[in-house]
Amino acid sequence: MVGGIAINLFDFQEKAVLKLIDLVADSNSKQTITVKSPTGSGKTIILIDFVEEYLTKINSNAAFIWLCPGKGDLEEQSRKKMRKFAPHRHTQNLFDALQGGFPAESTTFINWELVTKKDNTSLRDGEKKNLFDRIAEAHRNNTEFIVIIDEEHSNNTAKAKTIIDAFSAKNIIRVSATAIENKRFEYFEIDEVDVINAGLITKALYVNEGITEGMEVGDDYDCLLDLADEKRKNIASHYTALGKNIRPLVLIQFPNAQPETIVAVEKKLESMGYTYDNGMVSKWMSEDKKDLPENLTDNDATPVFLLMKQAISTGWDCPRAKILVKLREGMSESFEIQTIGRIRRMPEAKHYDDDLLDFCYVYTFDEKYKAGLLASIDKAYETRRLFLKEKCKTFTLEKQMRDLDFGGLGEREVLNKLYDSLVAKYKLGNDKKQNQMLLADAGYVFGTNIRGQVLEGMFVRTASVATSDNYLSTKKAVDTHKHGIYLLHSVDAIKTAISMQTAKVKTILERLFRKGGNMSKNLVALDTREFYAFVINNEHKLKQDFRAVTTGMAEQMSFVLKPKTTVFHIPEQDFFKYDPNVKNEVEYLSNAYHDYTSGFATSVVRSTSEMLFEQHCEKRDDIEWVYKNGDSGQQYFSIVYIDGLRHQWLFYADYIVKKKDGTIWIIETKGGESKGKNKNIDDQIENKFNAFKDYAAQQGIQWGFVRDKDNQLYINNTEFSIDMSDDAWQPLEDVF
Repeated sequence: MVGGIAINLFDFQEKAVLKLIDLVADSNSKQTITVKSPTGSGKTIILIDFVEEYLTKINSNAAFIWLCPGKGDLEEQSRKKMRKFAPHRHTQNLFDALQGGFPAESTTFINWELVTKKDNTSLRDGEKKNLFDRIAEAHRNNTEFIVIIDEEHSNNTAKAKTIIDAFSAKNIIRVSATAIENKRFEYFEIDEVDVINAGLITKALYVNEGITEGMEVGDDYDCLLDLADEKRKNIASHYTALGKNIRPLVLIQFPNAQPETIVAVEKKLESMGYTYDNGMVSKWMSEDKKDLPENLTDNDATPVFLLMKQAISTGWDCPRAKILVKLREGMSESFEIQTIGRIRRMPEAKHYDDDLLDFCYVYTFDEKYKAGLLASIDKAYETRRLFLKEKCKTFTLEKQMRDLDFGGLGEREVLNKLYDSLVAKYKLGNDKKQNQMLLADAGYVFGTNIRGQVLEGMFVRTASVATSDNYLSTKKAVDTHKHGIYLLHSVDAIKTAISMQTAKVKTILERLFRKGGNMSKNLVALDTREFYAFVINNEHKLKQDFRAVTTGMAEQMSFVLKPKTTVFHIPEQDFFKYDPNVKNEVEYLSNAYHDYTSGFATSVVRSTSEMLFEQHCEKRDDIEWVYKNGDSGQQYFSIVYIDGLRHQWLFYADYIVKKKDGTIWIIETKGGESKGKNKNIDDQIENKFNAFKDYAAQQGIQWGFVRDKDNQLYINNTEFSIDMSDDAWQPLEDVF
């Protein structure tokens, strides 16, 4: 027994507890302590022992608040563990606290959704008031609060902050597998390798074992499920050989849409001998939970396949889960680091000196999941709420909105523009075979195979998946019956470039590239299978070429129609991205919001031109206030522009500035030039410029596009030019 709790801790867990004790006992330490604790490291046990050590050795007149995400009953799971391992300690839930307060030496487990969820009726207004009364009562009794935020990534909201602030805690301890270092907080990390060495999680993760370079596959799920089941059977036989009654579980993760894929997988599993009826398959989805036995997470439970969407509820532990099959269906799905954590636990918290049992396995053709994983572990900013200064609350401005009755060019006109653009760009003519050669030379892929890339390899650290470049090529022969959904997904992606209905975009693609029918605008004559493969393989390139057509000079609104308008007010409160690691932080007094600092204007959350512009305004003595506009949403200032296909779009200029002489300026910042190369990535910049110019003339206000070059800012509010050496671009201080 260590620290008074009924379990022996591993060395790394003991060190984590001692580190926490040292930090909370040190008067020079920062209030908030962030702990990065890998999934499977036993963070709940670490925290229970920390509570015990603190109450025993530091201060017995303390009450702990243990906040957990609302889904999955994690707070009850954590409370049960504390009852088991520290039965002498008083535990309670939120409603116990509402009745009896927060006595010294108590630990109150609270479900976040009870206190933060919008329109939640679980905690009525009177009970919310009573909660704050009970907190005040504890403060009068000199009870010291320490707040533990479990899975802290789930609770970064303004309402959550209000609840946390109410406790006026001596310390706030944030724990998560995906925590990021914040220089304003104390921070330490439990090394994933230490957890591996303790035997709590697998020695490594293997992605796509069994897939080889150039491998030809059929349906994703056919190939992946066959590989996964073969692996499951091998693992099961090795457990049996060791005399272990452990039945390995395969998690099958689906995209959020396409129920037909679920049906197809169920039929595939049935053909393999696994059904709901024989107890081998279970389903866990928000809208459909089927054949879920109470003992699903037990090592000897019957189901060997679990169908799920996205990540299962936070706090769900099933150590027998060894394999993850992640399906894509041509969609981009985020890949959560917690999902990998589901399959990294060891079922008996020890290794077996058998790589097959000491590894876990992921099978996926999802080419996007690595980026999703990287995003989940590399978020380098926070979000903070700020409040508007009184002097800005009366400001108004006319903003424009799209006229939904106004459509763009028709299908025939769009087809003609696309045809002309492709002919001009690639020097195409009437010889379709020659056209195909020219398009292939330009990077277009032809054939009857759908090409893919899959990640492959062994990874010790989960985060290493995100930095790997070890990809294998795959191919699958087009089957027009099976791959129709792939085609539609690609068409859906391409249509975003020209803002037309899926059916019309498909027709345009067929007119341009498929043989048969009306051949007047036909560039290459592909048969049906070739056409499917062409659209799917060239989705990105077709999207780029189609989008290029929209960048052509368009007639602007003043010449086409009168846009709808409404009155814009600066939002009285808003959320801004904040860099917690900013150095030499200073308040920007010119900003329209209270407490706006240089931490809201670093390279982590702002472009170079935005950062320089805000710095420039802060140095000026003629600026009354500066407002940073949002990027989208009806609460923000917008101007309507028209693209080359006469589709309407909303343009959100970056800044509104009021000078002390009453002059109003609207500023849009764009990427500038670096080493002679254009940094601007906005292909609609000219159309936006012209719409902006028309709006400013109508409203009688000052305006300009601002870009950076050599760390200096330049402005243009006359005639559009992308070339910053043009005389239209003047030093900002000469004009603004």
